[in-house]
Order: sequence, then C-alpha cells, then structure tokens
Amino acid sequence: MSQHDPSRTGQPDTPEGPAGSAAGTPADGPADAAGLAEALQKAEAQAQEHQENWLRARAEADNIRKRAQADVASAHKYAIDNFAGELLPVYDALDAALATGNATAESLRDGVELTRKQLKGAFEKFGLTVLDPVGEKFDPHHHQAMTAIESDAPPQSVLQVFQKGFKLHDRVIRPALVAVAKARAGEAGTAPA
Repeated sequence: MSQHDPSRTGQPDTPEGPAGSAAGTPADGPADAAGLAEALQKAEAQAQEHQENWLRARAEADNIRKRAQADVASAHKYAIDNFAGELLPVYDALDAALATGNATAESLRDGVELTRKQLKGAFEKFGLTVLDPVGEKFDPHHHQAMTAIESDAPPQSVLQVFQKGFKLHDRVIRPALVAVAKARAGEAGTAPA
C-alpha cells in the first residue's frame, strides 16, 4: 500500500489521478489499442493504395513519353513523304525521256522544259522557291557574291547568277551564287575594289 506524500502533488495517488492517466487505465487500454490498430491498418491500406496509384501514374507517364518520342522520330523520318510523292512524276518523266531512242534535240528540250515545270510546281506546292536575282540589289541574306565586275549597272546589283538559290518558306537553304556590279575604276568618287 502506498502512502500519501503531500509534498509531491497534494493529491492522493489514484488510478484516475496524476500518477495514472485516463488512457492508461486498464478499462480503456484494450479499446484504445484496438482503435489505434484499426487506424494504423487503415493508414497502411491508404498508403498502399497511394503507392499503387503513384506507380500506375508513373508507368502511364513513361508510356506517354515513349509514345511521344516514337511519334517525333516518325515525324522526322517521314517528314518529306508528301514531297517525295510529288517528285515521283518528275522522276518518271526523266526516265521516259531517257528511254526515247530517236528523239530530236528539239523534242528533248521540250520534254526537259515540261519536266522542269513539273518540278517547279512540286517545289511551289511545298513552299520551296527559286532565288534567281538577276538585276536585283545584292542581299547578303539571300545571295553569295562570288565576284565583283566593273559595270555601268548600279553598284551592288546582281549582274549574273552562277547557281540559283532556294528558300524554304522564309529560310534560305541555299544562297544564290552571283556576280555583283561595281563602279568602273575611272568614275569619280570610287576606288577600285
């Protein structure tokens, strides 16, 4: 039997007092333990469910990423599919011209003109334009000067095109190779280049 010590708390030691708590009572102990076990079991089930959902979402995101990569690779690989289809008649026309054994120079020239027209039509359909700048002002964004020739033409104008350039929509894919006019050496205010 324990004796009461007034210096400790001023209250007797009882199961409901400060020395013992309501949660620690033998009457409430098994019920709280069962409740805690049930709450723990529910929390573990929820955690398991969240983990499974997370794993499914992660796998789905990974599949979407792989599908997107495959789509991009396919788009790059087959990007010119339609353009290639437009060029096939041009190829056929060239084959037919080569198969002709007794063609005259005139008929060959006419065939080449028609084939070139087909090719130009295919180019235009897909935004590929020819840069043929004879007589235009030299533009370093579209032309590449190969030489400068003394001329009576305005300085920096294109006199001759050695190789035509090409532009795909707004992007130059090959600049035109040109000869540019320069002022004659004897003209006032100019020095030879």
